[in-house]
Amino acid sequence: MRAVDDGRPLVDLDRVSKRFIIHLEQQRSFQEAFIRLFQKDRDTGEREFWSLKDVTFSVAKGDCFGIIGPNGSGKSTMLKIISGILQPTSGEVTTRGRIASLLELGSGFHPDLTGRENIFLNASVHGLTRTQVLERLDDIIAFSELGDFIDMPIRHYSSGMYVRLGFAVAIHTEPDLLLVDEVLAVGDASFQLKCLEAIGEFRANGGTLLLVSHDLGTVQAICNRAMWLEDGQVQAVGSPTDVVMAYLNQVAEKHDAEAGARPLPSLEHGRRWGTGKVSISKVELCDVNGTPRRVFVTGATMLVRLTYHAEGRVADPIFGLAIHDQAGTHICGPNSDFGGLHIPYVEGEGVVTYAMPSLPLLEGSYWLSVSTHNREDSEMYDYHDRAYPFRVHRGASRERYGLVALGGAWVAGDGKQGHGT
Repeated sequence: MRAVDDGRPLVDLDRVSKRFIIHLEQQRSFQEAFIRLFQKDRDTGEREFWSLKDVTFSVAKGDCFGIIGPNGSGKSTMLKIISGILQPTSGEVTTRGRIASLLELGSGFHPDLTGRENIFLNASVHGLTRTQVLERLDDIIAFSELGDFIDMPIRHYSSGMYVRLGFAVAIHTEPDLLLVDEVLAVGDASFQLKCLEAIGEFRANGGTLLLVSHDLGTVQAICNRAMWLEDGQVQAVGSPTDVVMAYLNQVAEKHDAEAGARPLPSLEHGRRWGTGKVSISKVELCDVNGTPRRVFVTGATMLVRLTYHAEGRVADPIFGLAIHDQAGTHICGPNSDFGGLHIPYVEGEGVVTYAMPSLPLLEGSYWLSVSTHNREDSEMYDYHDRAYPFRVHRGASRERYGLVALGGAWVAGDGKQGHGT
């Protein structure tokens, strides 16, 4: 039975912090402990670690609230506090209604009991009576797809089987609030789809979901609100697309800073060739502001800026580039001639830029090649073969299969209205 919707949030955290004490070393003997009592400025061997720092947010009834951030950012600690497993060091936590959680593999299960017996155990933890469990038992077993394994001690279960049983129990307890912490990523693709469909039905019936996930596409696809948590602090809260893009931009900035400290791959013999009549002296992959970077997102602006040098006047040169994926597939090969840019001649230093206002590449790692040659393509002035790596994250795109996002739109009907024949 769902909690009464009186406008109050189901989850409300107000300046919540959580401190852990890390013991760096243990005393090996009483003698050592006694000696340390008389040591001046002795180290206690303990350090404070704040997993959460002044976290404030709320989740309204019916929300699908996604939480993203890197490993170690405090996401799992926060869910454990909301579920009551941990207590905050400071701040206030308010929850309403029945909570079901799927936080860690095997949580709420006993390894020596069978899957069937653990259904009764786990459901009772979620507040169901034996009669209520019996009413749902067949549906839970059917959803888990465990078959004869349901009567096997779960110590023999794989991680995927744990997830199947845990999610099947949690979703059938009909909670007001469901907490899910990344464990769905353990299941196979078909079961993940089944879980997402069950979550959709759960939300349609008024349920509220709090989801921690590294799958940014899933967060954007099913959540209506999201929060980015890092170093135990809230970085952004809002629409999933805005929060995910802010997070990816920060990831890109960090990656660029790290990459900037490392030299680009050297153009050793075999990866660069040409007569040198025109040489490409600098290659920069830039964002919309012209800032060099190595990480982009699907749909964002990407500029490829080539700085060249010619000792003398060279007439009618062509500049080009090629992009390959990690497997070596040649994805595209635009050049200035195909693009309608006529360069009468080059002499000395200059710059030419290829602009992609909406990068169509899907998530993955890629290599960039660049070149310049004469119009007849009979003389290669300079060619850099797959010398510049870059990474693409999904960003706002919901497409995930293949290499490129087509950018099309689905419409009901034959699609002729508003389009030429």
